[in-house]
Amino acid sequence: MEILSHAFETEVFKNLTEFVRKEYVEGTVYPAQKNIFEAFSLTSFDDVKVVILGQDPYHRVAQANGLSFAVPQHTKIPPSLQNIFKEIESDLGQSLVHRDGDLSRWARQGVLLLNSTLTVRAGTPGSHQGKGWEEFTDAVIQLISNKKESVVFILWGNYARTKGARIDRSKHLVLESPHPSPFSAYNGFFGSKPFSKTNEYLHAHGKKEIHWS
Repeated sequence: MEILSHAFETEVFKNLTEFVRKEYVEGTVYPAQKNIFEAFSLTSFDDVKVVILGQDPYHRVAQANGLSFAVPQHTKIPPSLQNIFKEIESDLGQSLVHRDGDLSRWARQGVLLLNSTLTVRAGTPGSHQGKGWEEFTDAVIQLISNKKESVVFILWGNYARTKGARIDRSKHLVLESPHPSPFSAYNGFFGSKPFSKTNEYLHAHGKKEIHWS
């Protein structure tokens, strides 16, 4: 997080901080405040090998934990994550060892599970969009693109793809496909093989592969 100190000092982020603080005081907001920056806590800048970009945190009780697409252990797996797991099994040709939604096991291997917006009002998807989070996460992506080499960026869905403009594709791999949501998964997400493609790229660039299963 220290490497992002300049982003915290901007006027946009100061206004965002005031907005988010007020939201937590006046209503229910997810994830819990202690987990807002959980993605950065579990995956340091130096360790980032893969970025999987989501949109909002889950907006229902006991789901959001600060990692895109993930939910806490013993929580029902949301449909999008169910489809991600299906694609892992199909792509890699092996059954999942872990079937819970706690993806911290990926984060600790260097997978930054980043939402574009890091907070959301309970029951109101998109409620914290346009308040400054997008500028902050743009800065994160730009920093990774500029300062690191041979990172895999996985962009699922049109919203995630808009972030792709900040990535230097001459030195990073960008994998794009439809979102794993049940509404779009059969339009190109299934069969896109992002997990094997990621590991092939990491291996080719002398990096340890991710144990997805």
